[in-house]
Amino acid sequence: MNTIIAKAAWGMEGSVERQLERIAEAGYTAYESPPPTGIAVEAFRDLLDGYGLMYIAQMHTDGSLEADGHAATFRERLLRAREWSPVLVNCHTGRDGMAWEEQQRLFADALQAEQDIGVRVAHETHRSRCAFTPWTTGRLLREFPALKLCADFSHWVCVTESFLERYAADVDLAIERSIHIHGRIGYFHGPQVTDPRAPEAAGELAVHESWWRRIYERSLERGEPLFTFTPEFGPPGYMHVIPYTRQPLADLWEINDWMRRRSAEWMKGG
Repeated sequence: MNTIIAKAAWGMEGSVERQLERIAEAGYTAYESPPPTGIAVEAFRDLLDGYGLMYIAQMHTDGSLEADGHAATFRERLLRAREWSPVLVNCHTGRDGMAWEEQQRLFADALQAEQDIGVRVAHETHRSRCAFTPWTTGRLLREFPALKLCADFSHWVCVTESFLERYAADVDLAIERSIHIHGRIGYFHGPQVTDPRAPEAAGELAVHESWWRRIYERSLERGEPLFTFTPEFGPPGYMHVIPYTRQPLADLWEINDWMRRRSAEWMKGG
């Protein structure tokens, strides 16, 4: 199984070319971002090829609490993402307040669009979206056997204020259906610990890594050709800051790169 560790553009500065240069030099093997602006598709592909990087596209759906707008933006943005030749598209899909009947319509349309357009899609377990809890996600996964996830369980830890012990069946199903991981450590009162390297975050780190390893092992067992993982600690807004000065309490690049190196160790042998 080919293991791909991506660097998210989130929190990075500078041109696309400078970002790609930096992440390739650091040892990442893919770049994850929305389709970039200010650069032609061909020029972007040439840069990726030159740096030996793959691409994971990000997108989200927009609309009210009804399915139509979200379904339309899903198809439109997936067509746009396909132009950039991603190995995977990660999507924030729907809204948390959508009625079940609207969610059914949305995901039926989204899965049809994925099949029509021919791009692999992972729907992210993210706050404010349909997959914002284990139980809402579990219901969707049981309704739609073809539905795949990007596992970002830091959101579920925050939303449920727990390590998800009460939702074991839904977590098991989510692990089975996850094809991409956003590697961020959440805690009971937020989606991102201050610094995952700190001893006070050891418990949260161990729990999240146990989920990630299970996803990785299931991918191996299924004979998946590709496994993708993105360390995704975010900048201030997600990262804690000093009051008044808003200076971050940790270095974002260092944290994500520490997670890259650590994750690469337990992925060896795949």
